[in-house]
Amino acid sequence: MALGQFVFRALGFSFQTQGRGLETPWAEIDVAGRFDALQWTGPKSESFSIAGVIFDPEFGGQETLDGLRQAAANGIPLMLVTRSGKVGGRHVVTGVTEDRSEVRGSGDARLNRYTIELRRYHGQGVGGALASALGRLF
Repeated sequence: MALGQFVFRALGFSFQTQGRGLETPWAEIDVAGRFDALQWTGPKSESFSIAGVIFDPEFGGQETLDGLRQAAANGIPLMLVTRSGKVGGRHVVTGVTEDRSEVRGSGDARLNRYTIELRRYHGQGVGGALASALGRLF
């Protein structure tokens, strides 16, 4: 699987789990004399999460996660593609969490559990033209 130019591999920057979510809100409308009515307002957002573990720095992967964090900090939409070639569309990174353990004296962690939270990117929005142009580069 790849998220933009960031490729998940068997060694180094790998992942263990994926999650998906879809939010489709319904508006509640007051009706006199009976239960409130519900009106579907359309799909609101689609989310995706990726969780994995990066082991000893010798195997690599931390540089890739750091690069992904940088892309997230710059608001760059990234294309999500599975290993089989299925295109999942453009996504923005809404969060990256890391849980580093077994930290060496050098500050490198022998074990780094991470989670990447994504939302599907559907449009321009504020600053979208710049993000769209940058997204094509990555």
